[in-house]
Amino acid sequence: MSETPTPKQALILWCLLGRCGSAPQSTLVPRVGKADRDALVAGRFIDVAKQGRTLRLTVADKGWHWAGAHMRGPLPPGFRVLQDWLERMQAHLEAQGRTLADLVGPMPAEPAPDTPPSRPRRAPAVKRAKPPGPRQLRARIEQAYVALTGGEKAKAVRLSALRAHLADLDRTIVDAGLAAILRGDPTARLSQFSDPKSLTAAEREAAFAPAGEPFHILWIQS
Repeated sequence: MSETPTPKQALILWCLLGRCGSAPQSTLVPRVGKADRDALVAGRFIDVAKQGRTLRLTVADKGWHWAGAHMRGPLPPGFRVLQDWLERMQAHLEAQGRTLADLVGPMPAEPAPDTPPSRPRRAPAVKRAKPPGPRQLRARIEQAYVALTGGEKAKAVRLSALRAHLADLDRTIVDAGLAAILRGDPTARLSQFSDPKSLTAAEREAAFAPAGEPFHILWIQS
């Protein structure tokens, strides 16, 4: 290759210098032909490296030196306005005692490639436990009762304490078990406080009142 780039090759250098000296080939306009690119590489005006699916062209030291000394050099006829501006800039740099590198400045950091927004992950569906059947529910109530009495039977257990012990069960499920006892369980019964004034807010909240008459205490016989 000649030591002097052709006007078209000089235009490629100015396209790159407009990008601070380096850019993917696919982003340059006008399109860079293989022959011109290879000629600039052979003349050591630019370096080429693979970048993804394209090539990255970078102005080498020789290219910077040539461009700084030839801002008045000819470009393709269709780019006369660029040539005029380059001449004006060279005159300004010479008057200020500055270089082309001072004008172009350092290459800014390239933004990260766009990535599609990730879809928020759905929380895994919570598998609800199958509600216990009548026998299982009766057994759970008795287990809670025994735990609250310390293993004894025939002792009063407040429904507020029973419900707290069976907190993993919905209130409606516990109510169904209490209703079964009320309908006729020979070993268990529900009763009320003898003194309604002694009821606390917690006791009133925990009461089982299927027909408007509240029960607050559970007894299970031995």
